[in-house]
Amino acid sequence: MSINFTVTDKDDTTRARKGILELAHGKVETPSFMPVGTNGSVKAISHQKLEEMGVPMILGNTYHLYLRPGTEVIDAYGGLHQFSGWNGNILTDSGGFQVFSLAPFRKISEEGVHFRSHIDGSYHELTPEKVVGIQNSLNSDIAMVLDVCTPPDIEYREALNALEITSAWAKRSLKEWQLHDPAPGRALFPILQGNFYKDLRQRSAEELLPLDFPGVAVGGLSVGEPFPLFLEMLHHTGELLPPEKPHYLMGIGTPEYILAAVENGIDLFDCVFPTRIARNGSVFTSRGVMALKNAQFEKDTGPIEEECECSACRRYSRAYIRHLFKAREILGSMLATEHNIHFLMRMTRDIRTAILKSAFREYKEAFLDEYRGKHK
Repeated sequence: MSINFTVTDKDDTTRARKGILELAHGKVETPSFMPVGTNGSVKAISHQKLEEMGVPMILGNTYHLYLRPGTEVIDAYGGLHQFSGWNGNILTDSGGFQVFSLAPFRKISEEGVHFRSHIDGSYHELTPEKVVGIQNSLNSDIAMVLDVCTPPDIEYREALNALEITSAWAKRSLKEWQLHDPAPGRALFPILQGNFYKDLRQRSAEELLPLDFPGVAVGGLSVGEPFPLFLEMLHHTGELLPPEKPHYLMGIGTPEYILAAVENGIDLFDCVFPTRIARNGSVFTSRGVMALKNAQFEKDTGPIEEECECSACRRYSRAYIRHLFKAREILGSMLATEHNIHFLMRMTRDIRTAILKSAFREYKEAFLDEYRGKHK
């Protein structure tokens, strides 16, 4: 699997690092946030806007795209890039999380997972091999192996069983991927699991890393556990990751979690949270999350954030965007979404600059001091 990843700079006092990941549809400067485009589209924003903001990679979901529109439709276009008109890179999740969280019926076996579609109730089976095949049809730049997702607070035996199946599925996925001789610039990543048991996290690394995948993902964190426990397990798992390969932490997208991830050597992260809260009228600012629907903004002539260069801030006032939400105008969601993604793109650029200067810890502390303050 031919991808190139180069660590260009390291922070002196943390595990934060800056790098360049070269994929089939362009270079990705890391650390990098990936907006989630579950159905081949990031909700409430066009691909053109994402390109203008410098978004190098978005995330699509195998489960959703397999069910609708189906691989036969996407195959007719030669892949998800052509079908959706997105020219940048695409990472596709295996769909494992959606099977376990959305399917009204599911049964896990060593062979794979049987489930009913949340759309029409039809029955389906996903195996590690089938998931690889679907992602090959999508022509994903980074594909993920099928894994067993587990909630927090499960018993040790259940977590161990999930880990053993995940490891076996990763080996089968790798074998299937290699049979198809993927083009340069495409890669398959395994997913480290183990729930919140440190010895199982260690065992997951010991079983998956010798398989020599070109990168590695960390799953099963930020699933509802307290933030201190997230930090503890992230720090422990981060120490297990191979330093020469890209590290992807699945499902995080708030400033506090992003900073913690970068501090522990994570290069890639994604989350639906920034776009989801935008559609509900909440936006990131340097002083925390702002709820634009609040009455205090009814006559506020200022932009969402003075220093922001997104078009929502350059052209529109808080009062006007609030009005759009109160009137249920689609433009409100579009502007808030653009702002939130622009905020994270600017934040990750600033993070990379701080790492270049070996000043990440100072940047993190200053950012959080302001972010946790109250709005004026």
